[in-house]
Amino acid sequence: MSSSFSTYNFPTTIRFGPGARTTLMMELTNLGIEKPLIVTDRDITKLPWFADIETSVADLKSLTFSSFGGNPVVSHVNAGLEAFRSHNADGIIAVGGGAPMDVAKAIALMANHPGHLFDYEDGACTRPIDQLIPSSVAIPTTAGTGSEVGRSTVISDDETHAKKIMCDAQLLPKVVLADPELLLGLPAKITAATGMDALTHLIEAFLAKGSNPLCDGIALEGIYLVSQHLKDSVQFAQRLAQGKMLDEAERVAHLEARSGMLNASMMGAIAFQKGLGVTHSCAHALSTVCDTHHGLANGIMLPAAMRFNLDAASDKFLRMARVVDPAANSGEELITWIEELSGAIGISQSLDKIGVSTNMVDQLVRVAINDGCHPCNPKPVGKDDFYEIYQDTFAFS
Repeated sequence: MSSSFSTYNFPTTIRFGPGARTTLMMELTNLGIEKPLIVTDRDITKLPWFADIETSVADLKSLTFSSFGGNPVVSHVNAGLEAFRSHNADGIIAVGGGAPMDVAKAIALMANHPGHLFDYEDGACTRPIDQLIPSSVAIPTTAGTGSEVGRSTVISDDETHAKKIMCDAQLLPKVVLADPELLLGLPAKITAATGMDALTHLIEAFLAKGSNPLCDGIALEGIYLVSQHLKDSVQFAQRLAQGKMLDEAERVAHLEARSGMLNASMMGAIAFQKGLGVTHSCAHALSTVCDTHHGLANGIMLPAAMRFNLDAASDKFLRMARVVDPAANSGEELITWIEELSGAIGISQSLDKIGVSTNMVDQLVRVAINDGCHPCNPKPVGKDDFYEIYQDTFAFS
């Protein structure tokens, strides 16, 4: 095993470094998994390295389930559950970004639990998660949700598109193989959107009500990593898309940038066990009503949401501002930095640029105010506040 790997636990065992994916067979053997279901989306199966993953477990009786794409819905989970049961699978390999991770966790949850997936919605006082959940190994391919180290799965209703959260420590993958080489071919737009998702997790976790010094420390370090590596990750992706070759020093720098963002993504998911906030409530509504990519929705809403929050947590804003610029003198400089970063990586700062019109705001507010994230926000968020935040995102038109 390469000495370039570092192994740590929080609480998931994470094997981090270039080539970490090559240890998959060893990890499956250690977990006693003999008939894994590989859960991924249809786009990932087309990537050249995916065949290598399937080949690496050729000695096992594996089956690949990839009949989905986009925001995960219940029907995706049900189809995957049918594949899991018909294959008599005894474990799961989750490969991909947030959607495959969430589908994989939901399949694992329902493998031995009766009823409907939403019977296990977090905080809904329904059925307990009290049966054995099959072991899983996660291989992330984006740096955004950090779902590979999260204890939640977020799945939407097929008809209403309402997002439901199922949460339990048993949903955590047993092992994460965090291999930054798998991110080197990620397109610039996806890199940018998922990176803003990670940043939003980190900022909202730090601002969330309650006390969790461990999460706060992780969040601040994650914000620093984003400040150092997101722009570079996007710029390298843009250069590669233009057909430009990278020299050896640039290839090393590209891998370093992807490694930094992969760590930041996982740190965000670990930190937000403390809670999230109003940005996520607004973003969830955009995904529900407009089917907007979650990371993009967070990236667009973050500046307006932070302007709303500034007066309630000015000291925390200043601490974050000084993480990205030690010479910062006010919390407002954090918001300015977010806007500058968004512009540099191509994230729109106006909802109308992505096809959202002002006549949709009423519906967005109705969904957002019922979302479970904003109660952890550092200040209360009412109906009029949501209107103000959404309208603020049209001010850049």
